Amino acid sequence: MKKISLMGATGSIGTQTLDVIREHPHDFKLIALSVGRNINEARKMIAEFTPSLVSVQRKEDAETLKSDMPAGVKVMYGEEGLIEVACHQDADILVNAVLGSVGLNPTLQAIESGKTIAIANKETLVTAGHIVMEAARRKGVSLLPVDSEHSAIFQALQGEQDKNIEKLIITASGGSFRDRTREELVGVTVKEALNHPNWSMGAKITIDSASMMNKGLEVIEAHWLFNIPYDKIDVLQHRESIIHSMIQFHDTSVMAQLGTPDMRVPIQYALTYPDRFERPRAKRLDLAEIGLLHFEKMDMDRFRCLRFAYEAGRMGGSMTTVLNAANEAAVALFLEDKISFLAIEDMIERALNEHEVIQNPDLDTIREIDERTRLAISQWVG
Repeated sequence: MKKISLMGATGSIGTQTLDVIREHPHDFKLIALSVGRNINEARKMIAEFTPSLVSVQRKEDAETLKSDMPAGVKVMYGEEGLIEVACHQDADILVNAVLGSVGLNPTLQAIESGKTIAIANKETLVTAGHIVMEAARRKGVSLLPVDSEHSAIFQALQGEQDKNIEKLIITASGGSFRDRTREELVGVTVKEALNHPNWSMGAKITIDSASMMNKGLEVIEAHWLFNIPYDKIDVLQHRESIIHSMIQFHDTSVMAQLGTPDMRVPIQYALTYPDRFERPRAKRLDLAEIGLLHFEKMDMDRFRCLRFAYEAGRMGGSMTTVLNAANEAAVALFLEDKISFLAIEDMIERALNEHEVIQNPDLDTIREIDERTRLAISQWVG
């Protein structure tokens, strides 16, 4: 039985990870979990899965939970609690499904503890990919991708040699506004932006999909996970989200991974790798029923956030830290109806333009730049 620690249990990836555990109760055991502020959901999870460790975001919520916990359940809070979950001594694998750069330090601590990591927290690699990958190489730790696109590339690479890769092709649904011009994006609402055509995801990721920043972050993540230069990573719009990504080899062959838009598939593969477990009740892909698949080139002027991500990635150093921090701060403001949708792009562009890049920043420098960028965004608003 594989023992699992889960950071971000109440988010979209977290809840679907719990679905996978439910489907295979004799193969997986949840031993530690973290949640944010959703204490009611935490209670339900504790009752169902009986983990030995639970971490929440705030001290007051931890005190509330402690008052009615079953015997043997330890409750912690804050970053210290996240690190304890990430490094739980009995865990075989950590699923990092938290949102944002808060996942960086716990991931580094888990690497130092020698944990295998199923990573869905792309911001960790975007913010400090050079530090994370070097630590993983030094400790001999595997980072198994959970994002559908990176899982697709990882699966297509099995049995292949990296030297034969000509380019990676990451597919993109196009998000909520894929059929709108830039002029038609003026005044769009949060509700409209959250209406993704294919996937059921959390609010922040759905907004990132609408702006195409999510795909930009995935490009940077792919650069680090697969050690591929940015000039060999393409993004292709694919409306149906059936082909999750592809690899083109230098003999012109293309390997693709296909499936229904169901995040439980890449989650389960990360948990079972190198094996595959059955999913008897899951929907099967029927290409005859789908009939047609559509593909379009990405317009970098239409999707400016994707262009920003490529530019920041190529500049390297601290520029991707600024990209991620500015985006997180701006998206939060949009979700609170404090700025317009298009203002997200404007704030990111301004933050990038005003930053003087630092190559190979250490962890303290990254944290300082992250904090300073978020503060600047908030000051620009008001």
